[in-house]
Amino acid sequence: MCQEDELRKAHIKRVTSETEISVDINLDGNGSYEIETGIGFFNHMLELFSKHSGIDIKLKMKGDIHIDFHHTVEDVGIVLGQAILQGLGDKKGINRYGFFMLPMDETLIECAVDLSGRSFLNYDVKFFADKVGGFDIELVEEFLKAFSDNLKANVHVIKRYGKNSHHIAEGIFKCLAKSIKTAIRVVDDSIPSTKGVI
Repeated sequence: MCQEDELRKAHIKRVTSETEISVDINLDGNGSYEIETGIGFFNHMLELFSKHSGIDIKLKMKGDIHIDFHHTVEDVGIVLGQAILQGLGDKKGINRYGFFMLPMDETLIECAVDLSGRSFLNYDVKFFADKVGGFDIELVEEFLKAFSDNLKANVHVIKRYGKNSHHIAEGIFKCLAKSIKTAIRVVDDSIPSTKGVI
């Protein structure tokens, strides 16, 4: 277990003409969160991610949500991926791989993660609605793409079955969180690759 002075933390600030984001994370936290994106449903999904991954997240966001939610959601994916990557450092001792299968009422989501240093997203999910609570459901994929690219990770998300779009989206964020929690866990003191670096 990490000592207090060895906790894996990161701070990222990103400012563009479209968004302004500040995020602080602690990979060895207890899943506490303070999240404000201006988008209620997205806040809820990120809170679920924090709680079920065990990653403490403090995120404050100002975005051009008067236009639409796209830039806000994508840029949060960018900074959250960057922050976790920064917090991992040289990735010494981490489990590297994470897998989870999560039931959410009628929905079943499968997620696998490899913190390989190579980004790839496989997204095999079908929704039956365009929006949930005013949130464009296609933005779930946009978030995951930005997140996996900036975390430099393989992320595979598969919906085995499900009909309720809220359940599907919630299942995805919870399942991703559980997979990440396993992948970032420190299990020994070696680099998890025969190359000696990832």
